[in-house]
Amino acid sequence: MSSRCGRGEGQGAAVVIIGGGVTGLSAGWWLAREGVDTLVLDAAAAGWGASGRNGGGCSHHHSPLFREEQRLWPLMDEMLGYPTEFQRNRIRIALDERQFDLYRRASDNGTRQGFRSEVLDPKQVRELVPLAGDNVFGGYFYHFGGHANPHRTLQAYAWALRDCGGRLLQHTRALGFDTRGNRVVSVKTSRGTLACDHVVIAAGPATGEIAALLGVTVPLMSARAEMIVTEPLPPMTLGGVDGNGLYGRQTLRGNLAYGGGPHEWIDLADAEHTRPYSTPLQASIARRLCELLPKAAHARVIRSWAGFIENTPDGRPIIDRPAAVQNLTIATLSSVGFGLSPASGRAIRDLVVTGTCGFTDVSTLTLSRFTSLQPDWTALQGWLPSLVRGGE
Repeated sequence: MSSRCGRGEGQGAAVVIIGGGVTGLSAGWWLAREGVDTLVLDAAAAGWGASGRNGGGCSHHHSPLFREEQRLWPLMDEMLGYPTEFQRNRIRIALDERQFDLYRRASDNGTRQGFRSEVLDPKQVRELVPLAGDNVFGGYFYHFGGHANPHRTLQAYAWALRDCGGRLLQHTRALGFDTRGNRVVSVKTSRGTLACDHVVIAAGPATGEIAALLGVTVPLMSARAEMIVTEPLPPMTLGGVDGNGLYGRQTLRGNLAYGGGPHEWIDLADAEHTRPYSTPLQASIARRLCELLPKAAHARVIRSWAGFIENTPDGRPIIDRPAAVQNLTIATLSSVGFGLSPASGRAIRDLVVTGTCGFTDVSTLTLSRFTSLQPDWTALQGWLPSLVRGGE
């Protein structure tokens, strides 16, 4: 494909990326750093959705992108030129035998891929996690993964994109496409028509709706993911601690920032849900956080956030170039986009430039796996708007 095409901002770009969340910004940066003329659009402010409202985890052992995720995160501050506040390693606390058996999966999966873990007894957990209590059953010390600051990381991607010559248009909604044969030739937006050689749709929960304008079906269901943040507490040596159905971290200032199901499934077309406002789900998160870290139970919750996340039927990302449109790449990370973003952005760059991912096999992430999906799959899985579903 072409690289620098000499188009001005109002004329488009070689690659137009729809979606200025962490996936779209990472893909844009990876493309721009190789000299590809890249323009990222977002309907609101970049990262306004779940990309800036998540637990910051970087430990997706179940993904084919995992090894690249682990290789890249320690390098990202230097590569981007801006801080992400990435911290290595993670401890997961189990409060009962069922949780202990469940969390062993991450340890086993990491071991199979060459990453080390340690089993912790209750005393060791309390020594490593001063806020833990006497209700600990056991835990795991994962010598992989870690966490970063979502806001800092989004900012780093956006600034690094700019430094490499890429562009970001915020508050610019994608409205449709002009096509010629089985190719997209331009994107119609709220700021006019933008010519392009390739389109990437990485618009989070809106990915399915936008892809449908090109006749491509992307099965997604949206949910509100909520986080709570406490007042600062004395910093622990290792801030990456989770368990009891929660994900999150202690920030560098000492705040505890945590979230975790149950999700509230929503219909994005419902005008009532146009903003990711907070809900009573924060009470469940606060209760489970008090159980996980009893010595922090006195801490006040000073704010909460919510962001929309998208979920595919099997919970796995889609990163694919569907055959129906020759110059289209679809990327939906199914609610795990933040941690995988260094690797997913590189994979998207590879698909756009060469048509194949050069560092890992992403064949399990193709859209075609849903060809025989039942039309009522959301109802069959109980993913219905206005019903609280999910758990640990």
